[in-house]
Amino acid sequence: MFNNVILIRFGELYLKGKNKDYFENTLKNNITDKLRGIDCKLFFGRGRYVVKDYDVAVEYDIIARLKQVFGVHSVSVARQCGYDFDEIAALAIQMTPNSGSFRVTSHRSYKKYPLNSLQINMKLGERILQAKPQLQVDLHNPAYTINVDVRENGDVYLYDSTVKCAGGMPYGTGGNGLLLLSGGIDSPVAGYMIAKRGMSITTLHFHSYPYTSEAAKQKAIDLAKILGNFCPNIKLMCVSLTEIQESIHNHCKPNYMITLVRRFMMRIAQRVALDNECGCLINGESLGQVASQTLESITVTNAVVDVPVFRPCIGMDKDEIIEIAENIGTFKKSIEPYEDCCTVFLPEFPLIKPTIEKVEEQESRIPDYNELIDRALAGLETVQLA
Repeated sequence: MFNNVILIRFGELYLKGKNKDYFENTLKNNITDKLRGIDCKLFFGRGRYVVKDYDVAVEYDIIARLKQVFGVHSVSVARQCGYDFDEIAALAIQMTPNSGSFRVTSHRSYKKYPLNSLQINMKLGERILQAKPQLQVDLHNPAYTINVDVRENGDVYLYDSTVKCAGGMPYGTGGNGLLLLSGGIDSPVAGYMIAKRGMSITTLHFHSYPYTSEAAKQKAIDLAKILGNFCPNIKLMCVSLTEIQESIHNHCKPNYMITLVRRFMMRIAQRVALDNECGCLINGESLGQVASQTLESITVTNAVVDVPVFRPCIGMDKDEIIEIAENIGTFKKSIEPYEDCCTVFLPEFPLIKPTIEKVEEQESRIPDYNELIDRALAGLETVQLA
């Protein structure tokens, strides 16, 4: 009787030096939390983590959850046996098909095992051919590959496929950042990508009710919940820009609207970030995608904050961003037809190359600039996502 197990592999953690234990312990905790509620046992060995003693009916659910854990590079459903070569051969024969082509690929992390990887491949292939002579060996393009993983703890795992997972660094090992979450395609992708590097994210959504609908706000809530599949305990806060946009509309030139609104947003976001112990801002800007994302526009908006601003999508084109959005499950929600705050009082010809001097001159026309920010922050709402 051979037991089904799920092998968990991690990626970049092997590059870490003396603080590797910190990253591994965080990953272990994240995996444990992700699998909470599923009846199974977790074993954390050197270089491999293993899920054991689970009902095969929940196997798909376990894999689906592990695919959402940053730091997990790949997983495989495997069969487990011991070091005895006859036992390994019996399992391999049981797993291989009765016809077609195959190859054996071995990995021997336990270097004291009497056979090296090449010898395991050759001897195991010989045993399989003896039991199933209709099979053919094909080392270059086999129809079936049986992988053999010999570990240090006395276990040997055999598997035929690998499922790619999120990869990256364990969530929570890269500091804290504040994601400016719109209802669009780009910002959820930016949040996902920075979280993949280990950063914990808090989200901030700007709305312009009643110019924008409650459905637009709900879309941001739903996007935050989807990101929550990858980012445990994610938090969403909402701030109204209505009064600010009305003031800009009443006192400034129309083509400055987007630039001035974004400077307000950045100032508010920095205050929220500092209040929530976030060391940076994150947004979904992609260079040149729209008027507010030119080099000049980004320079003008960056000028009002002191914290770093991370833009994970800055060098990506729209197709690349959409592909990631589809993979993480945010795309369908993002394209729902509910307008966000950036569409309110949208000018016909927005500035493409603003200068700080001219933007500051327009800002000087807005009465009670700081009071507008204070009132917006006073109305900040924290949304329950659970």
